[in-house]
Amino acid sequence: MESVCPTEVFYGLPTVTNPPFREMTMGESAPAPQPRRRAGLLGVHSLDSFSLTVPDLATAQGFYRDFGLTVTERGNSLGLFTDGSTHCWGTFSEGRTKKLKHLSFGVFPDDLPRFGHRLQQQGITHLDPPAGTDSDGLWFQDCDGLLIELKNAEKSSPDAKSRTVMPTSPPGIRCAPLRGEAGQVRPRRLQHVLIFTRNVNRAVEFYGRVLGLRLSDQAGEVAFMHGVHGSDHHLLAFAASSGPGFHHCSWDVASVQEVGLGAMQMADRGFTSGWGLGRHVLGSNYFHYVRDPWGSYSEYSAAMDYIPCGLDWSAQQHKPENGFFLWGPEPPEGFAVNGEAA
Repeated sequence: MESVCPTEVFYGLPTVTNPPFREMTMGESAPAPQPRRRAGLLGVHSLDSFSLTVPDLATAQGFYRDFGLTVTERGNSLGLFTDGSTHCWGTFSEGRTKKLKHLSFGVFPDDLPRFGHRLQQQGITHLDPPAGTDSDGLWFQDCDGLLIELKNAEKSSPDAKSRTVMPTSPPGIRCAPLRGEAGQVRPRRLQHVLIFTRNVNRAVEFYGRVLGLRLSDQAGEVAFMHGVHGSDHHLLAFAASSGPGFHHCSWDVASVQEVGLGAMQMADRGFTSGWGLGRHVLGSNYFHYVRDPWGSYSEYSAAMDYIPCGLDWSAQQHKPENGFFLWGPEPPEGFAVNGEAA
């Protein structure tokens, strides 16, 4: 009887420090969880969720179920969940076109009134929650007019670098599963979203000054920001466009194997348009993007860099060539087009 790879071990990955870095050895333990809060700094701790309108909820339900998420009906909208979690990462309601409605960020409970005072000091208007929204958070518009919510929420950003594994086997034993035995890829959590903005530098300044996010890296007209209480290399990213909009949501998976399997499971269901397999320079993650029915993307992502609570990451300004990929196929035509600005 043929033997199959029985174990998974750690893949060699760089640590969270900027270059120079060392690589984890095979079998090395992951770092212990870091503190969940950095004293003395006011900043959001997580990207709690995103909200979109789409022309057809049934189509959205089918796409994200095929992608590997749990999609739940919530009144007249849909909620996106990952296995073993009650956290709603995204909501969809029906509208004439696909449109980014708002972003919600999580804050520690005692920080919410401090954020209220900050908004008042900076002359930012406090808005009422959208109709039908059950929220006691703070609502306001960003520099592009996008609606933002700050809410009391449990920290959903990770407290340590996500564990990434690589299937392996000793000589003489087959490691890869058969096609029919691979199973469905099930993302573990929302990693980040990338949104369009009219002015990248202005957006970086606004989200730093108001929300307390920090710049991780920038390459021309693309910028990446992280949370000061410990987060992935970026929980929010920006790309330049003629107006605001939603480019992609990114989902953490356990391995490069799962990135590839996710691409195959979506292709098997007819979603063949996208970009990957590749590896990013900024963030270091392996990726495959799947084009959704409305022209935006959902990304399978593995092994992103992590910026722990307490570390002052040295943000760098990079050449534009580093904003896309270290290796992989060329991005498809129209990949960076903002359909919402048309």
